[in-house]
Amino acid sequence: MGGCARARWAAAALGFLGLLCAVLGAVMIISVPSIIKQQVHKNVRIDPNSLSFNMWKEIPIPFYLSVYFFDIVNSHEILQGQKPQVRERGPYVYREYRRKSNITFNDNDTVSFLEYRNFEFQPDKSNGLESDYIVMPNILVLSAAVMMENKPMSLKLLMTLAFTALRHRAFMNRTVGEIMWGYDDPILSIINKYFPDKFPIKGKFGLFAELNNSNSGLFTVFTGINDFSRIHLVDKWNGLSKVNFWHSDQCNMINGTSGQMWAPFMTPQSSLEFYSPEACRSMKLIYKEAGMFEGIPTFRFKAPDTLFANGSVYPPNEGFCPCLESGIQNVSTCRFNAPLFLSHPHFYNADPVLAEAVLGLHPNEKDHSLFLDIHPVTGIPMNCSVKLQLSLYIKAVKGIGQTGKIEPVVLPLVWFEERGAMEGETLQKFYTQLVLMPKVLHYAQYVFLALGCVLLLVPVVYQIRTQGPREAKSQPSSAAQPDRLPSPCTPLLQDSLSRPPASPHV
Repeated sequence: MGGCARARWAAAALGFLGLLCAVLGAVMIISVPSIIKQQVHKNVRIDPNSLSFNMWKEIPIPFYLSVYFFDIVNSHEILQGQKPQVRERGPYVYREYRRKSNITFNDNDTVSFLEYRNFEFQPDKSNGLESDYIVMPNILVLSAAVMMENKPMSLKLLMTLAFTALRHRAFMNRTVGEIMWGYDDPILSIINKYFPDKFPIKGKFGLFAELNNSNSGLFTVFTGINDFSRIHLVDKWNGLSKVNFWHSDQCNMINGTSGQMWAPFMTPQSSLEFYSPEACRSMKLIYKEAGMFEGIPTFRFKAPDTLFANGSVYPPNEGFCPCLESGIQNVSTCRFNAPLFLSHPHFYNADPVLAEAVLGLHPNEKDHSLFLDIHPVTGIPMNCSVKLQLSLYIKAVKGIGQTGKIEPVVLPLVWFEERGAMEGETLQKFYTQLVLMPKVLHYAQYVFLALGCVLLLVPVVYQIRTQGPREAKSQPSSAAQPDRLPSPCTPLLQDSLSRPPASPHV
């Protein structure tokens, strides 16, 4: 009797536990998505108390700048009107360090900051040294020549004499370090001495001289603390809501983020838009495919075919013109009117005429396309590779002897890749808190619900099994029942079979 009571109590307890598990599982199915969303909102906004604030303030991801130079093979032949031939040199790799300073939280749900960058050469990752010599177009001479094309002949002859006196030629042989970080140029020294406010470059002239130990301008972005719908979007850059480099309001707009984080909960219909001070414009990347990075789900975004298309191919880009062939963007208006052009490396995804005009170029998607892999739930980049090329438009200019018989051509100078991937302790922490834990909660809710349903069956099964023997015991046995007369409806055969056989008489 005691054993049966204990079994009943055990079955009831398991049933009660099952009910609790089922209720907990159902509550989790309803509440876990909103809890995860709430936690993501809390931890991706720009707030000193958020999980990602320190990551935003001083990016822990190691970034590398890989630079490839186009070494001119036939500089003398180019001056005679022949097609340029180049060979790619590099990569020359630099570790890029980024840090934010002057962080100021404003009253309108925004934060202002300056981001400084400095670069450190990495010989072990490079294919060459900073002391390597590269033959390149003399940017100052050839840019000035194109800019002076429509000026009076007397000015052009005067410039020719000045270049000759200073021993400036159309092409120069400089070290990687000089081209990157600057060299003393007598032309700049004279201009800055006698016309101090006429030229923005002070001191040394180099392609990346302005980037090292400097900032990319004062960004003011929305924090998302009060209005989450505007998180990370740029409010102003250098106090401006739009720039004035281009010829249309649409092209001058400052759209998207500062290029480091985006709004969470992305879908394949989402796009990545950001403002690039180096390109002097906003850029938009589009969704390509879903993938995985170190066990973390990602969305890969790429540049659309229209990113550098000219106005005739893609009318919204008309504001970036005057344009040449499609696939290169004229950035002269934000680069001191020098005839510089921005594109994908090797003129990838551009008009084939551009690559065919220069020997030694081999554009392909694998080596020359850019991408960003973003964790769609948080909007945080996991892996990125941004590749761009800077080219110079050169031509012979009558009256400037240094230009010889150069045929008009867009000549590549350099292409570079900025890449970075989350790794180490940062990656592990991100995976644990923002991927693993939500995944555990996701599966736990169904485990609790299933376990609850199983445990709820225990008292039901126990009741069924105990009810059967009890009913069998309550029915009397046939031996104890008295003999009954057959009813009129009872078959005789059955009646006769139910009686015991009579004993024989002696």
